[in-house]
Amino acid sequence: MSDSDGDKSSSGPANSGLGDSTRAVRAGLPEPVKHEPALPGPVFAAHYHLPGAPTGPYTYGRDENPTWTLLERAIGELEAPDQDGVETLVFASGMAAVSSVLFSQLRTGDTVVLPGDGYQALPLVRAQLEAYGIEVRTAPTGSDAQLDVLDGARLLWIETPSNPGLDVCDVRRLAAAAHTHGCLVAVDNTLATPLGQRPLELGADFSVASGTKQLTGHGDVLLGYVTGANASAMAAVRRWRKIAGAIPGPMEAWLAHRSIATLPLRVDRQDATALTLAEALRGRPEVTGLRYPGLPDDPSYKIASQQMRHYGCVVSFVLPTRARADRFLSALRLVDDATSFGGVRSTAERRGRWGGDAVPEGFIRFSVGAEDPGDLVADVLRALEESTD
Repeated sequence: MSDSDGDKSSSGPANSGLGDSTRAVRAGLPEPVKHEPALPGPVFAAHYHLPGAPTGPYTYGRDENPTWTLLERAIGELEAPDQDGVETLVFASGMAAVSSVLFSQLRTGDTVVLPGDGYQALPLVRAQLEAYGIEVRTAPTGSDAQLDVLDGARLLWIETPSNPGLDVCDVRRLAAAAHTHGCLVAVDNTLATPLGQRPLELGADFSVASGTKQLTGHGDVLLGYVTGANASAMAAVRRWRKIAGAIPGPMEAWLAHRSIATLPLRVDRQDATALTLAEALRGRPEVTGLRYPGLPDDPSYKIASQQMRHYGCVVSFVLPTRARADRFLSALRLVDDATSFGGVRSTAERRGRWGGDAVPEGFIRFSVGAEDPGDLVADVLRALEESTD
């Protein structure tokens, strides 16, 4: 890879105007070279030949890797296809990416606003932030409740749709309000993916996600990323990655890039089937608290339809008791009882088994895979029947 390839993770309008599928299958690819593969294999290197002054794009394996470079370009082209100066950095996991933003942007005495109904690990993050003398405020995702606690904050952390409750907030409104307070805005885009929404276009400073989920979609890679257009803020994120060493392996990065090519196909199938499943569950007497942002009668539908292009592959609902939920999960034949979401194989779990989420004992988080919709819905409805008392 030549020095001209050293603009490692900037995204520009080279693929502007293309459709999602066209962009995804070509995202991040190097210029074609005769006899070379379209997507070069993973580069396994702890160090690089570096005579003389230590300049150039690749110096040491904790800092940069050519395989990361291509993946970072690919993600940037999906997150911000029409923006110049956007940078993407990849990490070893989604939580490494989350931590990089929080701990690189906040100092003792700062205030951060987190969602009170966000990802299960956020309470652990809160405890660590408070140990460093950072004030943490929380408010629910729904009804844009975080607006009420913004005053004096340094960073607003948004999770929309929220996990696992699937509430949606108005990113444009929250970002505009935060910026009037001089507050940075980060959006966890894991559940939506860049095909579902583009936080930077909605006014956010950072789009952060776990690539472990639907982005890579096969349940075999741990990965995270941060995309942003603020050069100084992203420089701090890059420095944190270097200090913490929270870097992905080259094989994981290569697998992630390979998987992005099929993201539009998977999103189309999985999200459409999620809506079909939600519609099938809507009339079931044992199902309460059904949530899917793509249902026209869902509380989040109005704002979701204004800022999202796809509604995600996760459906949540509540069964009457913990025992009923456990029987339902055991009766499923085409669905794995497993955590995480976004994979081509459907998974479901009783989310309360982990603790830390304010959900009923019978709360089910269901991640829709790429199975035939009729087969999946039939399996779910049969399992509901078989799990009755």
